[in-house]
Amino acid sequence: MLDQPLTLARRLETLSEQYRGLHGEALLRPIVEREFKGRIALVSSFGTESAVLLQMVAAIDPALPVLFIDTGKLFGETLRYRDELVALLGLKDVRTVAPSALVVKERDPDGMLWQKDGDACCFMRKVEPLAQAVKGFDSWITGRKRFQGGARATLAPIEAADGFIKINPLAGMSFAEIEAAFETHGLPRHPLEAEGFPPGGCYTCSARVAPGADRRSGRWVGTDKNECGIHDSMLSAAL
Repeated sequence: MLDQPLTLARRLETLSEQYRGLHGEALLRPIVEREFKGRIALVSSFGTESAVLLQMVAAIDPALPVLFIDTGKLFGETLRYRDELVALLGLKDVRTVAPSALVVKERDPDGMLWQKDGDACCFMRKVEPLAQAVKGFDSWITGRKRFQGGARATLAPIEAADGFIKINPLAGMSFAEIEAAFETHGLPRHPLEAEGFPPGGCYTCSARVAPGADRRSGRWVGTDKNECGIHDSMLSAAL
């Protein structure tokens, strides 16, 4: 992690200028191979759109660390899809990030925290474990895109947050481009997509999405929650 705010700001300014206008693999390759070599990881949910970014990473460096957050509330289909993609793409360093059994027992003994306090559940199961996992890196890669809307609508390809440089290689890609990448590279589809769960996520907080509806509208239905916390101030609190 880049500890000095001034250093972080200058690093962001330099990188943003140097790689202005680039996205996808054209942005990701020099970031991985030169700018943060050995000090960068990909955080992946192995969700319904994740294969596109995972394929890019595998083409550049299949040994790049991939941090997979297993909340203990994931669909079984996601775990099997992860295994399928790891084997297909030859990913060599996929690390499972999860809350400790002791923490879960203390804070969520009946497994129903998600229903009582969604933010607290995400903090325990996603944010805190990830905060520990990324401490050994200066930069991490996300799969967020602007077309997902909300706070992501103005997402920059490179940003500074929580003491890290975060790389968003898919930020400017359209949904059609993501779909085309699946076809171009012969990537398998997540089984949940055919069942009406396009975002994936935890089964406790996911609902089916009607055809043509916002793909993220099935997350945290009935609440004003639209992010799990790993991309906002909740992560800062855990670091």
